[in-house]
Parts: sequence; structure tokens; C-alpha cells
Amino acid sequence: MPSPSELTVRLDTGATTTALVYEGGRHRGHSATVSGTLILGHGAGAGQRSAFMVGFAQALSASGVDVVTFNFLYTEQGRRIPDRAPALEACYRAVIDAVCANVESARRALFIGGKSMGGRIATQVAAADPRLHLAGLVLLGYPLHPPGKPSERRDRHLPAIARPMLFVQGTRDAFGTPDELAPIVSALRPAPTVHVVAHGDHSFKVSKRDPSAQARVYADVQHAIVGFINGISDFRVRISDF
Repeated sequence: MPSPSELTVRLDTGATTTALVYEGGRHRGHSATVSGTLILGHGAGAGQRSAFMVGFAQALSASGVDVVTFNFLYTEQGRRIPDRAPALEACYRAVIDAVCANVESARRALFIGGKSMGGRIATQVAAADPRLHLAGLVLLGYPLHPPGKPSERRDRHLPAIARPMLFVQGTRDAFGTPDELAPIVSALRPAPTVHVVAHGDHSFKVSKRDPSAQARVYADVQHAIVGFINGISDFRVRISDF
């Protein structure tokens, strides 16, 4: 499988971080138009080169989506503690601007999201700017609350997003289960899509003893993501025909 290309992203502070662009379907030897671009931010404890991020980026790009991952600045600089929300949001927004300028499919349909913290920051960026042209959000293990602290919810901003959202949530997720998300999601418009990973934890892990079962779970999640993106992209194309 071809290696991703690197994209240097410059922040307003003058610092730079690295994004990786996984071109959709190119390894298949065809040049068909991809359905859109998905930017995925990493979680708090692992950068864009973690096995989870690389595996998902490769699988989704193989299905015809341009996928961009990136390091938040603290990760790029080798620091372990995440920056505060404004700095994380500024980094994510700089990545969006760079991707829109350099990845053609992002100008047709741009999706943002990420794993855990990366997804939460994506939602905050989307909620803060209703003029930002986003086709939708993909949230992998949304951190509704810190483990063991269900009253400290991170959902107040979600109604302001007002774009299609896909939540992928494991039933054993210590940061929030699908049942905990259900009353929040039911009040959002447009109505989000929720993909439940039965017996899955925060990273959708279901089994340590059966790698093939875990691979099937990941493949099912990836299929759900591609279906969500293609469904919205196809709808946008049909609307543009009128």
C-alpha cells in the first residue's frame, strides 16, 4: 500500500505540524473521483502514527475516501500533556484550511472528526463556526464525560453543530455508552447516526483472544463510516444536479 504524502500545516503562532494525506483508492490503480475528504484528529494519548489511526486511515482510503490525519501541536512537539481547548481548536482549524487548499476532494465534501479527543475538538470547531462548509462529522468514541464522572458532560455545544454526525460508540466505553448518548442524540437536528459496537470499549476493542473477531469489528465500523460519507456525498451530488 502506498505511503501517505506529508502536508506541512502552519499555525498562526508560526509553529508547524504535520498532516498525512492518504489518497482514496489510488493503490487500486484507478483515478475515479473520490467521495470526499475526511480529517481525523487523534486521541489524547496517541498521535497520528498510532496503529489505530494508521489502520483506519488506510482502510477508509482503500474504500475511496481521501483521509487526512495530523498531529496536534503538543504531540508534534513531543509533549505528553494536551494543550488547552483554544490551542487544540486553532490547530484543527489550521489543518482544515490547509486541507481545503491542497486536497481537491475537500472542496467537494469535507468531513471532520477523530478518535476521542480529536472528535471532541472537531465538534467544538464545527459548533463555533456555522459558516464552515462541512458535509458532516465522524466521531469515533466520543468522550461524553471523563471515566467515572458521568455528571461532567461534554455535550452543551452539540446542538450548535447542526450538521450530519456519525457517532461510533462501544457499549463498554468508560467515556460514555450508547445508552448515555441516546437522550442527547435524540434532541439533535439533523438526527445523527449512531453505530453501536457491541461489547466494544473506548477503542472498539472486543476481544484479546480472537484477532479475527477484532478485525471484523473494525471492518464493520469502517464500512459504517464509508456508508455515512458516501450517503451524504451522493445526496449532495443529486441536489447539485437541480
